[in-house]
Amino acid sequence: MRIILLGAPGTGKGTQGKLISEKYNIPQICTGDMLRENIYLKNEIGNIIKNTIKKGKLVSDTIVCDLIKIRIKKKDCKNGFLLDGFPRSIEQAYYLSKNKIIIDYVLDFIMPNKAILERISGRRTHLQSGRIYHIKFNPPKIHNKDDLTGDTLIVREDDKKEILEKRLREYEKITHPLKKYYLNQASQRKLQFFTINAMDSLLNIKNKIENFLKK
Repeated sequence: MRIILLGAPGTGKGTQGKLISEKYNIPQICTGDMLRENIYLKNEIGNIIKNTIKKGKLVSDTIVCDLIKIRIKKKDCKNGFLLDGFPRSIEQAYYLSKNKIIIDYVLDFIMPNKAILERISGRRTHLQSGRIYHIKFNPPKIHNKDDLTGDTLIVREDDKKEILEKRLREYEKITHPLKKYYLNQASQRKLQFFTINAMDSLLNIKNKIENFLKK
């Protein structure tokens, strides 16, 4: 079972991806996590990624594709995997095809930009662990402090409103041909493509996804 999750930042695909990963025992490969790990390590690639994100741009295909290629060769991907946040461009989709990486399902999470901005601009992150809170929907027990360690929470650079607005515009521009590509693949019965209303409740989305994956 090889699955791609499409959707702008904040549409909840990461949360659903975790549930899918646990239910079907396949690894959830999140490009965002891999990029943040390199930023935290402060290595050469991490510095390039950090500067790119600060400008509100997407990280280059070369960097992301190289990280993905290394990851899916690991043993835990033998029976399948879930790609969360990859591919994000038609070039990245071609990369998968060129490397003969077969995809079974594409799930596309849809949500209005206004709702995305509300969700993400209120996010607070514990940098060391990746734990995420929200000032409205999931606040920490103590204001701006991680529940487990007491460390100060941060607003990630790519969660800032002005940067997020740029990212959403760029996301829409880049992913439009990507969605067309996968819809065409679905029409040729090379994979199955399903649209998810990301404004629905977490449980309803979970149940719908499970029904889709039975088909």
